[in-house]
Amino acid sequence: MTLGQSWLRNPKKLWLRRAIFQIHLWSGIILGLYVVVVCVSGSAIVFRNDIENVLSQRTQVAASGNLLNREQMRQSVQRAYPDYTIRSIKPGRFSNEATEVTITRGWWDTRRVFDPYTGKDIGPSPALLFRSLRWMGDLHGNLLLGPPGLRANGIAGALVAVLCFSGLVVWWPGIASWRRSLWIRGNVGWKRLNWDLHSAIGFWTFALLLMWGLTGAYFPFPAPFRAVINIFTPIDPPLTQQMVRPQQVYVVPPVGAAAGGSNTAPVPLRRPRRPRTRGQNILRGFSLAHYGNFGGWPLKALWVILGFAPAVLFVTAMLMWWNRVLSPLAAKFLRGSRRESEEAETVAAGRGAEVSENLVR
Repeated sequence: MTLGQSWLRNPKKLWLRRAIFQIHLWSGIILGLYVVVVCVSGSAIVFRNDIENVLSQRTQVAASGNLLNREQMRQSVQRAYPDYTIRSIKPGRFSNEATEVTITRGWWDTRRVFDPYTGKDIGPSPALLFRSLRWMGDLHGNLLLGPPGLRANGIAGALVAVLCFSGLVVWWPGIASWRRSLWIRGNVGWKRLNWDLHSAIGFWTFALLLMWGLTGAYFPFPAPFRAVINIFTPIDPPLTQQMVRPQQVYVVPPVGAAAGGSNTAPVPLRRPRRPRTRGQNILRGFSLAHYGNFGGWPLKALWVILGFAPAVLFVTAMLMWWNRVLSPLAAKFLRGSRRESEEAETVAAGRGAEVSENLVR
C-alpha cells in the first residue's frame, strides 16, 4: 500500500501523521492561553467603534447660553449630591462636551457627567468604559507591551496558522469515516463527546481561525504579504501621464478686480486620485475580515460568538491531554508512592517484631 493509499484509508498508522500530531499537541499547549486571551479580547472589541459612538453621544450637550464657571458647577454638583465630597471637576474639551465630576462618599468614588450650561446631572460617566475598551484593544493588538507586543502578536499569528494546518491533518480520520468527524454524536461517553466536540469545532472554524492568524501576522509584518500579492496582481497602480505632469494652477481674481488683472492669486489644483487596485482591495480586505467590518452588525455578532471557539478548543484539548497523558502519569505516580509506603510499613513491622523477640529473650 502506497503512502497516499495509507493516508486515505488509515492515516493513524502513518509515522508522519503521528509526528504532526505531536507538533499540533505541543504547539496547542504552548499557544493555547495566548490564543484564548487574544480571541476573547478580540470578541470584546468587535463593537468597539459602535459602543464608543454611543458613549460619545451621551456626553454631548446642546449649547444654551454661557458656560458655568468652576464655582457654579461645584454648587450645582453639591446641590445634586449633598452627602458627597467633590474630588475633581474636568470640563469637556469642546463646548458641546459634558463636564466630568468625580464625587466620593466613604471609600467609593463615583464619576458623573453634568451639563456645563445648566449644571444638570446627565448620568454616569462613560470614562471607565472608554478606558476598558482601550485596554482591551491594547491587549488584543499589542499584548500590553507596545511595539514589541505587536511583533510578538504577528509571530504568534503565523504559529496559529501552522497550528490550524496541523490540526486539519490530525482531524482526517480516513475516507471511510470522515463524515462522522463533522458532527457531535450523542449517547457516547464523555471522553468521546469531548473528542467529537474538539474535532467538529476545529473543522468548522478552520478557515476562520486560519484567517485570524494570517491577518494577525500581516499587521506587524506587511512586507511579505505585499510581496506575495504583488506577484499575482499589482498593488500600486501604474503612473499615467496625467499623474506625472507638473501640477497645474488656475488664477482666481480677487473680489472687485477686473478679469485678467495683475492682482491675482494662484491656487493649486488637486491631483487626480489614483484608482484602487485589486491588490489594495485585498490588503484592505485583511482588516475588514479580521474585525468583521464588512457585513453589518449581524456579522459582527457572529464574530463575537465565534471568537470563543478557540477557548472551547483549548479546554477540550486540555481534557484530552489529561485523559491520555497526565491522568496515567498521576495514577502511576500514586501507585508507586503507595507501593513504597507499603514496603516501608512492612520493613518497619519486621524490625518491630525483631525488637520484641530480643526483649522476650
